[in-house]
Amino acid sequence: MLPCVMKRQELKRLGLGSSVDLHVQEIPVDYRAVQNLLPSLWKQHQPQLVVHVGVSGIATTVTLEQCGHNQGYQRLDNCGYWPGGHCCVEGGPDTLQSVLDMEVVCHRVEDSGLGVAMSVSKDAGRYLCDYSYYTSLHLGECRCAFVHVPRLDKPYSSKDLGRALQAAVTEMLELLSKVACTEKQAHKPCCQHHQ
Repeated sequence: MLPCVMKRQELKRLGLGSSVDLHVQEIPVDYRAVQNLLPSLWKQHQPQLVVHVGVSGIATTVTLEQCGHNQGYQRLDNCGYWPGGHCCVEGGPDTLQSVLDMEVVCHRVEDSGLGVAMSVSKDAGRYLCDYSYYTSLHLGECRCAFVHVPRLDKPYSSKDLGRALQAAVTEMLELLSKVACTEKQAHKPCCQHHQ
């Protein structure tokens, strides 16, 4: 069983409370699968928030990604494919940022005393993680997050990572409710993009 699958199972086991309908879906390391699967999942579930989780072989902390990138996808996926134009969305902004302030999420989770180190990044790696993140940011008006986790037991157990994901997603949902109120008052969406 892959470590990422074990972390998702741990989060599903822990849950997010009775008011949250949690859907867990594995996405293959395949650009075409992302192109086909993510739009259908957004349409089918119409989620309030999507949180992608990926394993990073170099991560030593649970890393919250602030933004996704449209350009620079030149590494082949597990099927030997990369996207035409080396981008996610033809003509799309160079970057899209989550409506969630990941620094706030990071500090709140670290202050909770879970004992799992967290950090914030602005570069998810220009591979399937970043590609999936940008695609979801684009599809979901930036109501999305991406969390990179270290490999299992390097240094955290599945249970530690599950609790950290649970705490991070709980904080994200709380922040999202505040963002939604701000958007409603301002009569505009908060998706930030940069060319």
